[in-house]
Amino acid sequence: MSQVEESIEVDVPVRTAYDQWTQFEDFPRFMDGVERIEQRTDTLTHWVTRIGGVQREFDAEITEQIPDERVAWTTVDGEAKQAGVVTFHRLDEARTKVLLQLDYDPQGLAENVGDKLGFVKRQATGDLKRFKEFIETRGGVETGAWRGRV
Repeated sequence: MSQVEESIEVDVPVRTAYDQWTQFEDFPRFMDGVERIEQRTDTLTHWVTRIGGVQREFDAEITEQIPDERVAWTTVDGEAKQAGVVTFHRLDEARTKVLLQLDYDPQGLAENVGDKLGFVKRQATGDLKRFKEFIETRGGVETGAWRGRV
């Protein structure tokens, strides 16, 4: 199992950052390699990704969700094996630190080589930068929100 931990500061209130992160179907707008996400239930999402020419489909279950604090998940079905948590830390009224922690199990030769070369870490860094750009260029207005607890 490999691990990645990355963070970024975004110039929006913690509620805005959290609310946007709960809009899983919007992830392809800022996550490179994510082709589609379907929100099937409050706690189940179906992902289609294409990274390095390899397409993967998997289901992920939200295992914990606390508004304005954290979203945790684990894969439950499919080819990708991962678990993670995103936490939201209020820096001041208009700024938030978003922290991603991810555990994943690279599959096959190409993914193991990519893991050793730091591909997933760079991918996570890029995705967080694109999230920052996405939410900030919207004027700090999220595309939606889900305020439920899991």
